[in-house]
Amino acid sequence: MYPMIPTLDFSREDLKPGTSYWETTSKNIRQALEQYGCFIVDLHEKAPFDLLARVFDSLKQLFDLPTPTKMKNKYDKPMNGYVGQIPALPLHESLGIDNATSLQSTRSFTDLMWPRGNDRFCDCMHRYAEFVAEMDRMVARMIFGSYGVAKYYEPYMKSTSYLLRLLKNRAPKDENPYLAFVTHTDKSFTTILHQDQINGLEMETRLGERINVDLSSPSLFMVIAGDALMAWSNDRILSPRHRVLVSGETDRYSLGQFAFSNGTLQVPEELVDNEHPLMYKPFDHIGLLHFYRTDIGYRAECPIKAYCGV
Repeated sequence: MYPMIPTLDFSREDLKPGTSYWETTSKNIRQALEQYGCFIVDLHEKAPFDLLARVFDSLKQLFDLPTPTKMKNKYDKPMNGYVGQIPALPLHESLGIDNATSLQSTRSFTDLMWPRGNDRFCDCMHRYAEFVAEMDRMVARMIFGSYGVAKYYEPYMKSTSYLLRLLKNRAPKDENPYLAFVTHTDKSFTTILHQDQINGLEMETRLGERINVDLSSPSLFMVIAGDALMAWSNDRILSPRHRVLVSGETDRYSLGQFAFSNGTLQVPEELVDNEHPLMYKPFDHIGLLHFYRTDIGYRAECPIKAYCGV
């Protein structure tokens, strides 16, 4: 049977803590993350369609800037700034806004790209980051609750900030699929992806099967478990391998918002038992990014296990 990544309805009014639908959805999220490491959120008519239209218009404006301007996007944290001009990945280009839910941080990025200012870009990107962060907080709350460790949710969220990555995959102008971004796992706790109408995301299952994900409707968002969530769950949750393939004559634009803890993460003691012995030592999440940039971390089959595995 061909594997199908679950799609969950987040548009219902009764998706609130304490309701039966909240409990059912929490269970479905946990099962999806354990089986696939990801799931699709469908907001139906509750998606902010006007905001999303402005966001994608602004993305095109951003990527039309001169390359030297875009290359000014730099942060001390590895993999947070500009990525592009890579001979092995000629179709990929991306930039990052660290701490994107902070209006000041988004304005600093905007002023770097447009020294004379660009209020429209700044406003819609900040509003988008806030919207997706609220979705992520809901997902995280359901994950923690479904494992019976809700008491750790608030401390986790207090240490969390968001990296918003803005991505363009240039059209290869060919019907054959071309690699736009290499197979990888995310180093985040959770990732939420959104795209324009051009598909390209390919997920890999535990058994190595590959699933082409259809996110062509603007009401759909993809939630992916990162390496940090896999470690936190003591290997119950999968951090899935995925890549991007593109074809045709239309450029693909997308956004990825990554949740990172600015503190130490560890496996809750409630998730350690005879069937699930402790697999990971407490770890500094941002330290994982620095480790991944080392030769050992980059070459490791499973970077998180090489970084803090028992």
